[in-house]
Amino acid sequence: MIKVLLALLTSFSITFVAIPSIIKVARMKNLFDEPGERKSHHSKIPTLGGVALFAGIIFAFTFWTAESSYQPRQYIIASLIIMFFIGIKDDIIPLSPIKKFIGQLMSAGIIVFFSNPVDDPSKSFTFFRLTNMVGVLGVYELPVNVSYILTIFTILVIINAYNLIDGIDGLAAGIGVIASFTFGIFLYMVENTVLATLSFALCGSLLAFLYFNLSNAKIFMGDTGSLIVGLILSILAINFIEANINNPKTSEELSQFFQKHFNIQNISIDLSRSAPAIAIGILIIPLFDTLRVFFFRAIRRTSPFRPDRNHIHHKIIALGLNHKKASFILYFVNILFIALSFSLRNLHSGQILLILGILAASLSQIPYLLKLYKKKKSVS
Repeated sequence: MIKVLLALLTSFSITFVAIPSIIKVARMKNLFDEPGERKSHHSKIPTLGGVALFAGIIFAFTFWTAESSYQPRQYIIASLIIMFFIGIKDDIIPLSPIKKFIGQLMSAGIIVFFSNPVDDPSKSFTFFRLTNMVGVLGVYELPVNVSYILTIFTILVIINAYNLIDGIDGLAAGIGVIASFTFGIFLYMVENTVLATLSFALCGSLLAFLYFNLSNAKIFMGDTGSLIVGLILSILAINFIEANINNPKTSEELSQFFQKHFNIQNISIDLSRSAPAIAIGILIIPLFDTLRVFFFRAIRRTSPFRPDRNHIHHKIIALGLNHKKASFILYFVNILFIALSFSLRNLHSGQILLILGILAASLSQIPYLLKLYKKKKSVS
């Protein structure tokens, strides 16, 4: 536990110290995100916050896991480095969508094709490939080729979904803190200290970044930050799902943790049927908002990748709330969905997803209803 906490403190310190210097360099070199019609800010803001995030995460992760023999560690680092260079290039000189996609595909491929399960699962679990849908849409075990394709697709979806919610101050970083902390606690409970260290290194860097980004943002994370954070969250989500489905010791380790630390006897925690839905619940804000935005763009027969101001955070801002209040509302909603997902853990994933989907769709209508109510009230 000490190393995990030290990773959090290390990444926090590095990111916190680095950001003021990065802001100074960005101002000297005129590296800003310019305000515009689709932007929520009204002044020029430096966009290189992702550099500080990367520095904090990569140093803390490599330093505090240096003695580990955990095989996928080297591939995670390699994948993050590729994503860093793709992001920094796009923040300074915008890349074409196809080049960004190729970079993301390379990073995902390294994780999926090189990070294979260890020979002895009893020592640790190393699952970075989706192999079973546990009955969602009537599908169980996946053919190997389908498994590789689905895993790469999932990584790309999470990366880009996270990138799309980075639209107002504090939102992406705060959601990243909540998700990384949740995954980190789970990984610590099942004694996967290497990935727990990665989770808390991410959490620490994002907490430091929030200090400069939450209210009257002084810096944005840019694509460098959002791509890196999205990649790490996709790695953690896939590992969470597969560890619960394919490692028979996970349930035992979770149960023993609660018995030992909370003196809760005769408790059995089995997430093997519900892990995919819980992972989606942890990442509900970026995943549902992306699905919702793409759906409405398809109805309007516009490109799903054409930017607009139809994201849920834009709708909340339109009610007259500032960025900080809108972000805190969405933090609360995210935590609510995480709590609900775990409370429904004894149901099948399909049932949980149905409940989460109905609730998310219902809550997403609230900004529209409130705006309609304010409009009617002003007319009367």
